[in-house]
Amino acid sequence: MVLQKAKGHVSSCQADTIMRRCVWAVLLWPNLLTSSVPLDCRQEQGGVSRCSSISQEKLLDRVIQHAELIYRVSEESCSLYEETFIPLPLQFQRNQAGYSCRTLPIPSSRSEVQQISDKWLLHSVLMLVQSWLEPLVYLQTSLDRYDAAPEVIINKTKWVSEKLISLEQGVVVLIKEMLDEGLLNLNHSEEALFQYDVQPEMVESVMKDYTLLSCFKKDAHKMEAFLKLLKCRQTEIYNCS
Repeated sequence: MVLQKAKGHVSSCQADTIMRRCVWAVLLWPNLLTSSVPLDCRQEQGGVSRCSSISQEKLLDRVIQHAELIYRVSEESCSLYEETFIPLPLQFQRNQAGYSCRTLPIPSSRSEVQQISDKWLLHSVLMLVQSWLEPLVYLQTSLDRYDAAPEVIINKTKWVSEKLISLEQGVVVLIKEMLDEGLLNLNHSEEALFQYDVQPEMVESVMKDYTLLSCFKKDAHKMEAFLKLLKCRQTEIYNCS
C-alpha cells in the first residue's frame, strides 16, 4: 500500500522518537483535558447564554485559555503527524506540489494587526474559527481511513474540533457583550478553504491532511495572538505589540 511505503522511509531512530512522543501524549492527555477551564457558552431556553453571568474580563480570559490550548494541541498533532507519515523528501516537496494554505481577508502583518480596531480583532477571530469547523470534520473522516493512524492524533483532532465550537460560542458572546452589538455580515468568499468533492489517492490524501493540520496550526496561532492583543488593549493602553 502506498501509505505503508511512505511510512517505510522513516528511520528506526525516528520511529523511536515517534513512539516516545505517543507515550508522553497518552500520559499527558487526561491532564490537558482536566486542567482547562470549561468554556460553555451555549444558549439555553429563552436565548440566554450560559456565559451571561460571567464578567467580560473572566470570559475573555477563558476564551484566551481555550485558544491557547487549541493552538498547543494543533502544534503537537501537526508534529506527530509529520513524524509519523511525512518523510523528509515529501516535507520539502509540499509547497512545490501546490499544497499551500488559502487565506481569508484578515490582516496578517504586525503593522496591519496593530491598526485594526477591537471590533475587527474579535470578528477576525470569529471568521477564522468558523472557516475551520468544516475542514476539521473532514480531517476526522480522512484519518479514520488510515490503516495505522495513532489514536492520539485522532483523539486530539476530535478534541480540537469540539473545542473550536466552544470557542466560537465564547467569541460570539464577547462580541455581543464587549461591543454591544450583533454579528457583522462578513462577506468573505463562499469558496471553501479546501475542496472535498473527490476522494484523493492515499499519498495525496496524506499530504492534503498534512496541509490541513499545518494551515490550521497557523490560523490557531492567529486566533490566540488576536485575543491576547485584545486583552492587552483592555488592560494596557500602550505597549501592546
